[in-house]
Amino acid sequence: MARPTPVRPSSETYQQPISNERWMLNDDMIKKIRSSHVSDGHVVDVKPILQITGKVLLHTMNTILSAVDGAHDAVNKICSELSSRCSEGGDAHATTMAIFNMLSCYSWGAKVVLTLAAFAVKFGEFWLISQLYTSNSLAKSMALLNLPDILENSQTLKPYFDALSKLTNAMVDVTECIVELTELPSKYIPIDEPPLSTTMDDIYSATYRIIRSVVACARKITGLVRIRHEFTTTPTLEDLSSWAHKFSSIHGHLQLRLRLCNEHMNEKMLMEAFEDFKRTIETPQVENLKILQNIFGKEENLFNPDKTKVSINVLRRKHVLFLISDLDISQEEIRALEVVYKERVSSGHNYEIIWLPIVDKTAWNDGCRKISSLQSIMSWYTVSHQFSIKPAVIKYIREVWGFVKKPIAVTLDPQGKVLCPNALNMMWMWGNSAFPFSSEKEESTWQDKAWTFELLVGRLEPNLSSWVSQEKVVCFYGGVKMEWIESFTTATKGFAQAFDIGLEMVYVGKQNARERVKKITGLIIEKQLSHAWQYDNVWCFWNLLENMLNSKVHQRKAKATDSIMQEVATMLGHDDSKNEWAVFFTGSGEMVSANGEKVLSCMKSFDQWGKRSKQMGFIPALRKHLEDIMVDHHCTRLLLPGNGGRIPERVHCAECGRAMEMYFLYRCCVE
Repeated sequence: MARPTPVRPSSETYQQPISNERWMLNDDMIKKIRSSHVSDGHVVDVKPILQITGKVLLHTMNTILSAVDGAHDAVNKICSELSSRCSEGGDAHATTMAIFNMLSCYSWGAKVVLTLAAFAVKFGEFWLISQLYTSNSLAKSMALLNLPDILENSQTLKPYFDALSKLTNAMVDVTECIVELTELPSKYIPIDEPPLSTTMDDIYSATYRIIRSVVACARKITGLVRIRHEFTTTPTLEDLSSWAHKFSSIHGHLQLRLRLCNEHMNEKMLMEAFEDFKRTIETPQVENLKILQNIFGKEENLFNPDKTKVSINVLRRKHVLFLISDLDISQEEIRALEVVYKERVSSGHNYEIIWLPIVDKTAWNDGCRKISSLQSIMSWYTVSHQFSIKPAVIKYIREVWGFVKKPIAVTLDPQGKVLCPNALNMMWMWGNSAFPFSSEKEESTWQDKAWTFELLVGRLEPNLSSWVSQEKVVCFYGGVKMEWIESFTTATKGFAQAFDIGLEMVYVGKQNARERVKKITGLIIEKQLSHAWQYDNVWCFWNLLENMLNSKVHQRKAKATDSIMQEVATMLGHDDSKNEWAVFFTGSGEMVSANGEKVLSCMKSFDQWGKRSKQMGFIPALRKHLEDIMVDHHCTRLLLPGNGGRIPERVHCAECGRAMEMYFLYRCCVE
């Protein structure tokens, strides 16, 4: 299953970009700092140092520093610089630049980490004692021996300790951002290209601010230790609080920059992986295993129909259909596909189906529960809950195979060649007779088909062949207005009885109106108004119409004048326009359809044209009278599912015959 990538944080998650004029250095200062940097290609892994520094664990610091080549010497030099400059009360900027020069060959992340490490080494003892002496007897004893002035003035100095603690934590947070930014892989995010190139001045300024603040903190601690002496030129409490706030702002700004860089890098990595997968799946293979492993991996990431974990090897050199959907795939779709799938063995066709659920990244936890529920009613292969479809594969599924919302079934032959980007149309219409479910098979099958109502309902209405052989007129009708249904069925049966016409009527409901259709079906049966299908057949009827239109639209040779496409579009147009409708046909192939208002008017006025049906035949007479009826032309709509394929260039209105205008519609609630 497609494991969601982490949710992209909204801008509210981060501190909003601040006006960085207050902490950014001017151009001259940035040039000086940049000139102090002379990279020699030497790389230091500073993350373990930063981790320990943040915790100020002196008893492991030396071990960590010794393990990192060159770091120990650098930290010792910085410690010496801090000791001498703080003792002398020298200029903070001069000390900062001296440290920059010492660390000229280190990366920008290493400069700040090593400086913080030196601060931890130099003042760690003071720091730990000042934090623990009230609760730890050993720390209190050490304070009495080494820092008696601190112990004596503990209440007075507590605000300074708190301010120093907040400032140090803020500096560590900023340092972590700098390290992450400077360690981004140059293959995907070069330092001389945006967005990283536009972030470097921020990094230079933040690095300078941290090192200079370390110098100031060192002077502050030295001043606290020497509280009885005259040396008191250290930052004030207000200075420390102000710096902590400033670093908090810098941290928010750098987090935003880091997010932009990561997004840019992830896009490049995704495109690289996408092109690799595209190249693999579109390159002729000897067998399908390499492609299947590219999608599912080599581990046991599948459940077989018996719900046992298996590896993808079991599908080697088999015809495979990828059933791709979100978690809104309906039980009707699953049941209808299951009928076709279970008949494959008796049909002599050896293929397997694998369900690939594409789950929105924000619904991962809920999605796992829904997947288990859907898996329990599927009789084919499914993916395990822990399985993660690579983002590049999902991108290919969406952009090349055209998956948007409605389920699709992509067919692969035993060599891994894609035969059809969506075989569901064929499977709904023709079942296993369309095997191997290739685009060529779909096109050739249509060549033998003509528009008859048997094409649409032959498999759904078991009595159809009997009615046709008895030369009855058959009426299929739909809609969800009970008043119209009662009026129409009563008037139509009255007409048939008056003119001795054999008639059968079947209610086929409405698309995407499950609960209303079920309720109306119950009323129709209770009042014995006509035949009425159970909802599974209603769903299959409308799904079949929709798939016929989809299939025709995707045919390379299909034309806007294609009779089957026009008739299917007409019926879907009646339904999408929220109108009632009816279609009459006979076994001879004659057929006529109309919207509910016109056909009801026609049935109620049968005394005006009924006798003509004896001369012309029922269907021709009804068609002639429908043409003579003038009613207001309501807006006719035809909704095509947006599953990323072709859209017919021209569709004609079922009522007036004029070309319809094209609009885009997005909808969520379909009932």
